[in-house]
Amino acid sequence: MNVEAPRPVFYSGRELEVFAGALRWKAYWSSRIRQWVCGDVLEPGAGLGANTALLQNPDVTSWRCLEADAALAAAAREALAHLKGCTVSVGTIAGVAAEKFDTVLYIDVLEHIAEDRAELAAAAQVLREGGHIVVVAPAHQFLFSAFDAAIGHYRRYNRESLLACSPPECRLEAMFYLDSAGMAASLANRLLLRQSRPTAAQIGFWDRGIVPVSRVLDRLAGYRVGKTICGVWTRLPR
Repeated sequence: MNVEAPRPVFYSGRELEVFAGALRWKAYWSSRIRQWVCGDVLEPGAGLGANTALLQNPDVTSWRCLEADAALAAAAREALAHLKGCTVSVGTIAGVAAEKFDTVLYIDVLEHIAEDRAELAAAAQVLREGGHIVVVAPAHQFLFSAFDAAIGHYRRYNRESLLACSPPECRLEAMFYLDSAGMAASLANRLLLRQSRPTAAQIGFWDRGIVPVSRVLDRLAGYRVGKTICGVWTRLPR
């Protein structure tokens, strides 16, 4: 199977820098998926490794980061040197086809991949029985903005389009939305501002003022509304 890299090798990682200070948001989404992160973990498109450190927990045995961009991989390797059992390699999931993992994570990565269904099918092949594929991705194509285009997003997802990517021989474990209050800010940018890059002040306002509201509203809405979608699949017995 010929799977495209999560990002082109000239990818600059701009949104990684833009969202680096969104600490409340990172704490929120990571708390919602951490229960499925365990055992030997594979993280394609690991970028600078910020999510790697965020998702560490006592149930993790080892962590393998893959990053197609050599410069980002070098930065991640330096940033994660203190994490025991964590390694960083330049490459994609095609390069680990002979290995097996308990968790495969796509954190804001799947939207960068042209052949997203083929990518998740490849992920299922390296997953042990009972293991999990976890996807966190931007939601709703009507929110697709100049910023999405500028950082190389092919698409945004809704429940139907993400379900259409379901990996073979896997059972859907969970699918839910996050950041319901943030949808209004994203829609305003899409329709009014049309910015290709949000400012640090805008990100700070969203993280401090909107994300805490979303934590409450998301729960009240049953996690059925939001500008981010999360999907989790479990590998069935072979």
